[in-house]
This record gives sequence, C-alpha cells and structure tokens, in this order.
Amino acid sequence: MKTTIAVFFGGRSTEHEISVISANQAMAAINDELYDVVPVYITKQGRWYTGEKLRDVKNYRNIDKLLAECTEVYMRPVYGDYALYPAKAKGLFGSAKPLAEIDVVIPVLHGSNGEDGIFEGVLETIGIPYAGCNTLASANGMDKITMKMILAADGIPVVDYVWFTDKQWFARRDELIARIEEKLGYPVIVKPANLGSSVGIGCAENREQLIACIDDARLYSTRIIVEDMVENLQEINCAVLGDADEYVTSVLEEPIKSGEILSYQDKYMGGTKDDRGMHAAKKRIPADLPADETERIRFLAGETFRVLGCHGVSRVDVMVDGKTRDIYVNEINTIPGSLSFYLWEAAGIKFSDLMDRLVKLALKRKREQSAKTVSYDANIFAMGGGVKGGVKGAKGIK
Repeated sequence: MKTTIAVFFGGRSTEHEISVISANQAMAAINDELYDVVPVYITKQGRWYTGEKLRDVKNYRNIDKLLAECTEVYMRPVYGDYALYPAKAKGLFGSAKPLAEIDVVIPVLHGSNGEDGIFEGVLETIGIPYAGCNTLASANGMDKITMKMILAADGIPVVDYVWFTDKQWFARRDELIARIEEKLGYPVIVKPANLGSSVGIGCAENREQLIACIDDARLYSTRIIVEDMVENLQEINCAVLGDADEYVTSVLEEPIKSGEILSYQDKYMGGTKDDRGMHAAKKRIPADLPADETERIRFLAGETFRVLGCHGVSRVDVMVDGKTRDIYVNEINTIPGSLSFYLWEAAGIKFSDLMDRLVKLALKRKREQSAKTVSYDANIFAMGGGVKGGVKGAKGIK
C-alpha cells in the first residue's frame, strides 16, 4: 500500500510564486511507485485547494481558471484526524466525506505564514507526521534577530548588528541612527527580520540611504535588523539534511550576484519562464575554496542546524570576508528554495532519494514523539477533596 504525501505550497507570503515553483519540482521528483501525491495549494488569501492541475506550473498563469478546476479543502484541527475534507459538502445532509487520508505532510511554504512556524503549529495540533523543522526551530530560524542571538550564545560567529521595531523607529529615530553609526558605522545592510528571498533588503553607505532602507524594510516587518556589512563579500551556501542529532552536509555553492547583495532576481529569475527557482540561479558548484575553509563552513552549517534544533532539509548561508577570510553565519533557510536538491545531487543524492529521506525523517520523528508523555492519565476533579469550590483555576487546590 502506498504512502500518501500531501505537499503544501503557495501561502500568504511575498515568496508565494517561488513556493509554487519549488513544490512543483518536489512533486515531480517523488517516486510515484512508492507514494501517492496530493497537492494542496494555499492562495494568497489563505484558502486551500487540491487538484491534479496544480502539479503543472504553467497552469498558474491563469489562477482564476486553475482554481475553478480544483476543489477547495480544509483539515480539521482535531488531533489524529489526518483527512482532507472538501470545503463545500455535498449530499443529502451536507456531510463532508474525506477526499484523501494523508500519511505525511511535506510543507514547501517559503517565507512568512509557512516557514516561520505558523503552519507547523497547525500540523502539530493535528498530530500528523510532517517533514521539516518544528514550530520552535522554524520560528527561530525565520527571525534573523532571534537566530543571531541563539547562534552567538553558542559561539557561532555572526556579524555585529542593531535591531529595533517599527514603532521604536518612529519614536526614537535619531537615537537609533546614532546607535547604528556608533556601533556599526557604514556601510550597513538593512533587513526585515522575518522575510527571505532578499525581499526588503537594502545596502546603506550614509545616513540618507540608511533612513530610506529602513523605511522600505518596515513595510514588510515590524522588526528590523541593521547589520555590519562585510566588504569584499563572498557568499557561500551549504545544505544540511537530517535532524539535530544526526545530519549530513552537502557540497558548497557560491551564488553569483549582480550587485553588492544577492537579489531576488539573482536567486530566482534565471532559467526559462517555467524552469525557475534556486536551482536555475547562477552559481559555482562546488565553491572554489581552500579545503580548510570548505570544512569550516560545513562545520558551521551543521552546528547552526544542530543549535537551532532543525529537522529535514535546510540551507545555511555564510559570508566570507575577502580580506580577512573570517567566516560568519548569515542565515538559515528552513525550507530552502528548490529544497536545495541541486546541492544534494552534486553530493550524489538524487532528488527522488531526497524526498524519500524527508518522508522517513517525518515518520521517525512521529515515532519518537509518540514515546513521550504529554499528559497524565488522571482526573484531579474526580479525586474528591482535592479541589474545593474556588474560582479561577488553581484557587482551592491543596
């Protein structure tokens, strides 16, 4: 009997289109002799749809027509119910019969409302096995501020930074500018704290540019981070596969950027109209680095994955200072573009094998979680005398 995999993608995110591309690549790679694949597309308005036509990226040129040929669906937030239900029930009494019984979920949701732990929390509420980082690791990995705090606390090198909220920027602009100039100087990189794909990121070489970059970044996030800019930057990426206790690292890649920072266009607008995504971006694989630097970067990528408690496949991006050769961890992508399949293929792991490993990792984690205690088989309310008639929770408990 085949295992049924639901691949979720799209979502309420600025990286919506990239998610569609990555998911279609992933679904095409899944071995259909072993698995049945159920595509679940989340629109930009947050509605869920399924249908075979979702598996052809060309159909997304006309979204209204595509959705008209698909079925709107939902999952119940009930622990143990792994069914996918039609949103519009049919039949005499309007009862919803499941369209599919899902065994494993593979989220391919890039960016906010998908990669940041929100969707993972829904899956954990249902209790369904899923591939990828859990809610905590996803949230920490997505937020650049929290991530840097955790990594620095464990001795993993990150660049100096200043962070603040959009409300602080409005209330204390002059104070924050002075702090940035005193601690970091120029040039700096300004980023929304919880977005990926280089959205909202800008480089500032003076105060006027700094203000403009922050005003742009605050359009995308309530939290902004300003980082010391590594000059003569060499950006290197390394994928990691497994869980926090047992993982492997990929070969390294060096993305080729067109400007001072790797842009959205650099990452995703290569290739043909229907064959875009991270795998189509210009890059060097393997990266042209000395052996000792290669091993150091792979070590830091693995440590980042471990310290953040990651699971499944992630990509860690590091920065190498061209002058000093110092290496800094820049960020982790807990659901990387194209699932970084091209890095694993360069390491001898086929895309279909990568998807198979993700399914097995999801089922392994579910088995391990099932062995943990989450509640006590006791009812203190039936113990007689242990609880007196108080109000508000613990009052009256002895």
